[in-house]
Amino acid sequence: MPSAPPRLPIRVDPLPYEDRLLPRDPLQVELVVIHCTELPDLATAREYGERVLYPDSGTGNSGHFYIDRDGGVHRWVAVDRVAHHVGGFNPQSVGIELVNTGRYPDWLDSRRQAMDEDYSDAQLASLVALLQVLQADLPGLRHIAGHEDLDTAMVEASDDPARQVHRKRDPGPRFPWARVLDAVALQRLRP
Repeated sequence: MPSAPPRLPIRVDPLPYEDRLLPRDPLQVELVVIHCTELPDLATAREYGERVLYPDSGTGNSGHFYIDRDGGVHRWVAVDRVAHHVGGFNPQSVGIELVNTGRYPDWLDSRRQAMDEDYSDAQLASLVALLQVLQADLPGLRHIAGHEDLDTAMVEASDDPARQVHRKRDPGPRFPWARVLDAVALQRLRP
């Protein structure tokens, strides 16, 4: 008999438009996508998450879960809703955002593509615990990917239109894939 997942305090703070996101059967979820916010803090991530970017539905971009640097876990979108976090994979995935500056504030500047902030031990411990909870709750969950694995588009650099940069690089080169994959029974997906 498999051991029960660890108890994990999760602060539930739904986005104002959560009920307008498309409903789904959680049994459809087969993928977790790891992101970093590429923003300075959780409060700024919340501001971005609350922005309505799709006027027809009155919704915006966000992950399901956010993990702050201190390891605090926040659920902004229930897993029975489709969040907008990675194009082409939203209906079958859960998005987890780790607070990390990434390339902030010059995301597409070709001179500013380094992602130098390490993820905290508290963040990573909470991430592993959350992944274990999700595996217990979502029987179809089999895969994990980074946003950068799924969105490989190149775009013009903001400082030089003749140069191309990756649109998405998260969770980035400092994300410890081996540590996370050793702790969970998920296979990394790289289409």
